[in-house]
Amino acid sequence: MKQFCSLLLFLPAFACAISAQTISPHLKIDQFGYLPDAVKVAVIADPQQGFDAGASYLPGNTLQLRRANDNTVVFSASPAAWNNGATDPVSGDKAWWFDFSSVTTPGEFYVFDPANNTRTESFRIAGEVYKEVLRTALRTFYYQRCGVAKTVAYAGAAWADETACHAGANQDKQCRLYGSSTPATERDLSGGWHDAGDYNKYVNFALNPVLDLARCYLEQPDVFGDDAGIPESGNSIPDLLDELKWELDWLLKMQEPDGSVLCVVGGGDASPPSADVTARRYGPATTSASFSAAAMFAAGSLVFQKAGINAYSAQLQTAATDAWNWAVAHPGISFNNAGKLAAGEQEVDDYGLFSSRLCAAVYLYDITGDVAYKNWVENNYTQHHLLQWTWASMYEGTSMDALLHFTTLPDVSVSVVNAIRNTYSNSLSTADDHLGSFNSKADPYRAYLHSNNYVWGSNQIKSKESGLMLNMLTYNLNVTQHPAFSQAAAGYLNYLHGTNPFGLCYLTNMKAYGAENSAREMYHTWFGDGTPWDNALTSPKGPAPGFLTGGANRYFSIDGCCPNNCGSAQNNALCATTTLQPPLNQPPMKSYKDWNTSWPQNSWQITEPAIYYQAAYLRLLSKFIRNASVAVGEVLINVPDFTLAPNPAGQVCRVRLNRDFTEEINLRLVNTTGQILQNRQITDVETELDLTGLPAGIYFVEMRTNKGIGVKRLVVE
Repeated sequence: MKQFCSLLLFLPAFACAISAQTISPHLKIDQFGYLPDAVKVAVIADPQQGFDAGASYLPGNTLQLRRANDNTVVFSASPAAWNNGATDPVSGDKAWWFDFSSVTTPGEFYVFDPANNTRTESFRIAGEVYKEVLRTALRTFYYQRCGVAKTVAYAGAAWADETACHAGANQDKQCRLYGSSTPATERDLSGGWHDAGDYNKYVNFALNPVLDLARCYLEQPDVFGDDAGIPESGNSIPDLLDELKWELDWLLKMQEPDGSVLCVVGGGDASPPSADVTARRYGPATTSASFSAAAMFAAGSLVFQKAGINAYSAQLQTAATDAWNWAVAHPGISFNNAGKLAAGEQEVDDYGLFSSRLCAAVYLYDITGDVAYKNWVENNYTQHHLLQWTWASMYEGTSMDALLHFTTLPDVSVSVVNAIRNTYSNSLSTADDHLGSFNSKADPYRAYLHSNNYVWGSNQIKSKESGLMLNMLTYNLNVTQHPAFSQAAAGYLNYLHGTNPFGLCYLTNMKAYGAENSAREMYHTWFGDGTPWDNALTSPKGPAPGFLTGGANRYFSIDGCCPNNCGSAQNNALCATTTLQPPLNQPPMKSYKDWNTSWPQNSWQITEPAIYYQAAYLRLLSKFIRNASVAVGEVLINVPDFTLAPNPAGQVCRVRLNRDFTEEINLRLVNTTGQILQNRQITDVETELDLTGLPAGIYFVEMRTNKGIGVKRLVVE
């Protein structure tokens, strides 16, 4: 959203002077923008510790918020020093806050420091500011799909992989048991999502993302549209549910006739995914995988029941009860895959087994009404760490979601309901690492985690912590503090979008969507180092947009063979420790590097995405979507209603409004990757879209006002 001064002859001298202002890395904002009613705080940083300690910055006495189109000052105030000018040990920075929350008028703006002639990139204040971000982030699950071609029509030319991956001989459609080569063990285990930056598929690791996406729908059913640009878009089912079904269909294939569930599918690597021809193998049925699958089937059954897709809901309910019954009858059946099959160890410990069983019992009780499941939860819920520690851990959000959901179900003991709700509420309301950190302004970047929690996948932990806060609103706990919980949760979203020491949006390749400084690289086999998808700025294609990278990790380390024992001088040189500061030897929040070099630098500890990171982020983001289908002071009448004709279209499509509007309306033509191809204001009831030169495929026509957005699917022949 930069302002440019390229048409010098047509711009006043003042506008050209504005273009000469310096975009400062010291001024941190949510690069996409803010909701009109949100708390809006720019963080100004003066680094004291870490790699950027020499880049000092002192803001002027007055900062301004300026309108981007004409540079008019709409608000000014003095920045407030964080913690009386102290240095934060977690980020290594001194900081100031510039609070412009009083500005609620929609528009495009930037923060300006007159004393230093520095500014931020432009950002928006609007009710639908995160709508395209949500759609783009959801689309990453399409890129993670296994066993399907990623065609140009849906993936876009830059990220197409026209041949289905892992569909060859001895791969997913002919997958055999690990340790066996006999045809008798052959199974069709195609489908599902690749877990992370690799091509493995794990049942236990799918528990968190499936339940997070299920809760997205249960809590915000109208937020997700049918317009994400995936093959199922336009089928009158929210694309969120289409993605859930893709994974659940794979899980159904992983279930054996006796109800047991196989645990893992693994194989090789190559770029793009269709180039991987390694034979694939699966792990045996286990107790933990069966309980995890039971939970996912049951939650899925609930979701599809609420969506009115009853036959599929019933199929999932049967699968859930079968998986539960097998797991109960076969305790202690495990498979440790590490060093044998796939990558990370998917087998869980006793507490992990309890947690997945708890989730299964809660959702099974909801969909069946069978009191046996209720009784099991009531007899065992006190084993949960929430009750044992009287503290809500951001690492256990999925099972706490289940506990809180349990308190809403019929005939649950009042004492159990009160114990769960009160313990959760007390922890979130008082603990120093929950609302206490917000009230004490413990983090200059307004998204507190204890320094020890900047671990592998810390961005997921940020999302999960925010989710804990928002549960207080969902379950109507400590009502008087709801504004504080909402504001605290928004701080974590702003952090992920750029309000952090790097001023980096941790989503990949989002420049086209408003984040000028977004993650350019991530550790991912498809989009890896040296491939055409390596870097968003310097490679021919760059990574697909919208993936959430792992985040700062204070425990990052290069391979143990470094610096001199990696097998050869050439390998030793790959250690390159001088280029790894950051993430090495930094304050915890600065333990990040935007890179994807593999062994022995092991960048996967920092930048690898994962379906569980992505789902946690989507659930967080969905709570901040404001459109006419969500009851947040806006009503359906504000959504532009229009028709497209012809559709499919050739070179021209007519767009006609079905009623008059007093608001300004913008017409956008968007492709399936979210890129805006046309954008103009309209004043007439009917207008035309010129489609000349567009490749055949699927596009989306958006009609936008300040109060809502209408979207329709357009097929170009």
